[in-house]
Amino acid sequence: MTLILNTWIFESDVQKGAKQADLVDRVAKLGANGIEVRREYFKDLDVELPDVAKHANEHNLIVNYSVPDVIFEPDGSVNPKLADYFEEGETMGISKIKFNTGNFDKFTGDLKTELGKFPIDKIEMNVENDQTPVSGTVNAIKTFLDAAYAAGLTQLGYVYDLGNWAFTHGDAIEAAKTLAPYTHYIHLKNAIDNNGKLTTSDDLDKGMFDWRQLLTLLPSNVQFALEYPMTSDAQISDQIKLFNKEVGE
Repeated sequence: MTLILNTWIFESDVQKGAKQADLVDRVAKLGANGIEVRREYFKDLDVELPDVAKHANEHNLIVNYSVPDVIFEPDGSVNPKLADYFEEGETMGISKIKFNTGNFDKFTGDLKTELGKFPIDKIEMNVENDQTPVSGTVNAIKTFLDAAYAAGLTQLGYVYDLGNWAFTHGDAIEAAKTLAPYTHYIHLKNAIDNNGKLTTSDDLDKGMFDWRQLLTLLPSNVQFALEYPMTSDAQISDQIKLFNKEVGE
């Protein structure tokens, strides 16, 4: 089983100035298979991207890239920044890159031509259900991926983000059933509903979702990531043990 640690886990350290390249070493020490770096956490791309690659190579870790941006702009055009994001990913030697769909409903071009401009045969391109009405619905994701597959872009995939279904008030179970065929990557986090106020839990077993049941509806031969802030390496280690115990090493 391949387990990735998303650097949101280390949010408090990042806020105190920790660089993601240094977090690679911690991820290795914690025994995970890889790290998912977040673009919004970088302060100096020119310096930090090669550093991430260097540290990851030293530990033989997978690197995935979370980019908080859309594929399709509000007018339906392809985001002109995508080429830069893929270049950044190539510098880090990433395996997967993740975006939000954006306004695919307004897109009028040729999908294979437009997305074929990027190195999607070398870097797996995924979309995630985010916390917005535009990109965080089953319909938005399925419509885009159905069109991509029909255009022959079957290497594209979907990141099932469990916790985000709470924030869009979506049905996590129905989403898992519908989107399982497209799922290449699973982000695990739970959410707590405190009288209508939603927060992300720091423990998979605390929250509104039965993550074990949901995983029975999704593919098991994919990468998994823990993606929720934790306070210490001891807590992270305990959550890794919980995941390994339930999902298998």
